[in-house]
Amino acid sequence: MEKNTEEKINETLTRGVDEIIDAVSLAKKLKSGKRLRIKLGIDPTSPNIHLGRSIPLLKLRDFQELGHKAVLIIGDFTAVIGDTSDKESERPMLDARTIKLNMRNYVAQAGKILDMRKCEVKYNSKWLKKLRFLDIANMANLFSLHEFGAREVIAKRMEAGKRVSYLEMMYPLLQGYDSVMVKADVELGGTDQRFNLLTGRDLQRFYKQQPQDIMTNPLIEGLDGRKMSSSWGNTINLLDSADEMFGKTMSLKDEFIIKYFMFVTRVPMEKINQIKEMQNPRDQKVMLAKEIVTMYHGQKEADRAEEQFNKVFRDKEAPEDMPVFETSNTTYPILDLLFDSKLAESKNDARRVVEGGGVSVSNVKVIDWKAQITIENDTVVQFGKRKFIKIKLK
Repeated sequence: MEKNTEEKINETLTRGVDEIIDAVSLAKKLKSGKRLRIKLGIDPTSPNIHLGRSIPLLKLRDFQELGHKAVLIIGDFTAVIGDTSDKESERPMLDARTIKLNMRNYVAQAGKILDMRKCEVKYNSKWLKKLRFLDIANMANLFSLHEFGAREVIAKRMEAGKRVSYLEMMYPLLQGYDSVMVKADVELGGTDQRFNLLTGRDLQRFYKQQPQDIMTNPLIEGLDGRKMSSSWGNTINLLDSADEMFGKTMSLKDEFIIKYFMFVTRVPMEKINQIKEMQNPRDQKVMLAKEIVTMYHGQKEADRAEEQFNKVFRDKEAPEDMPVFETSNTTYPILDLLFDSKLAESKNDARRVVEGGGVSVSNVKVIDWKAQITIENDTVVQFGKRKFIKIKLK
C-alpha cells in the first residue's frame, strides 16, 4: 500500500534515527510543506563509500522523496585534516593527490542511492580555501577548549596522554562553516558527528542564519563486529561486485541482521517484523544479502550471486566466472603467487592466510608458506572463503 505523506514523514523522522535536534522544529517544518535544504557531507578519506555511510545517504534520499533539496558536500578540503570524532588516535593529513584519487568516483557512488538530478553537489574547498585568519579566529572564539576536550574520544586520548593537535580542533569549525555557506535547514550525520553538527548551528546563529536542525543516525558494525570503517577493512562497499557483496553479507554476525535490514535497506517495517520471526538466521541472511545486492546491482545479479554462493559454499564447487592470472612460470613460490595474482594484499597477508589453512590449489590445502607450487593450465587457486583465480600458462 502506498504511504501517504504523513506516514512518510513519520518514518523519515524515526527509521534509522538516533536523535533529532530540534525534533519539534523539524516535524513542524516538514508538515508545513516548506521545501528544506538537507545537507550531508562526506570526506573522501578512502576511495569507497561503504554501507555505514549509506545510512545517511538513504536518509537524504528519504528527504528527496518528500520533495526537499538534497545538498551533498564532498569534503575535498576537510579531508586534508580528517575528522577524528570516532578515532582513538590522530588522523594523518592526506595529500591533495590522494584526495583527488579517492573522490574520483564519489558522485557516481552516491548516485547509486540519490537522485543526482535533484541534488546539489558542492566541494567545500571552494569556500574554505578563501577563509582568512581573522574569519577563523572569530569563529573559534565562539567555542572553548573545554567543550572540544569534553568529547568522549578526545577526553580518553587526553587522559591517556595521547597527542591532540590544534588542527583537529579546527575540523568542527570547518564542517560548521559548510552549513553557513549552503544555508542548510537540516544536517545529517552519524552519532559520532554530534559535536560537529551542533557547531554548525552555533555558526549559523553567528552569521545571522536560522540554526539548522540536526538528525543523527546510529552506526553499524562491520564484518568483524567493530564499527564499520575503511581503516579496519571490515566494510561492505557500494562498489563491491555482486558476488563479493553477497558473500560479505553472508559472513555477517547473526545479531546484526535485523539492524542491517532497518538501517541499510528500505524493506518495509511490516516485512522486517515478519523476518524477525523466522527461526533460521541463514534464511534471514540470504534475504538480506539479496536485498542489498538488488539495491546496487539489480535483481538478476542478486539471483546469480545467490546461485554462485551456493555452488561455492553449499555444493563446494569453484565459481564459474573466475579472474584469470596468466604466467609463464611452471613452478611458483606460494607467497609470490598469491601476491602477484592480487589474491593477497601483501606477502605477510598471504602467509597469514596460508598458515590459517585458507589457501587451496586444485582443491588441495596448502599449509606450508614456503611451498613451491607446480603450475598447470587451468589450475584453480582459492584464497580465503571468497577469492578464486584460474591460472593460464602463456
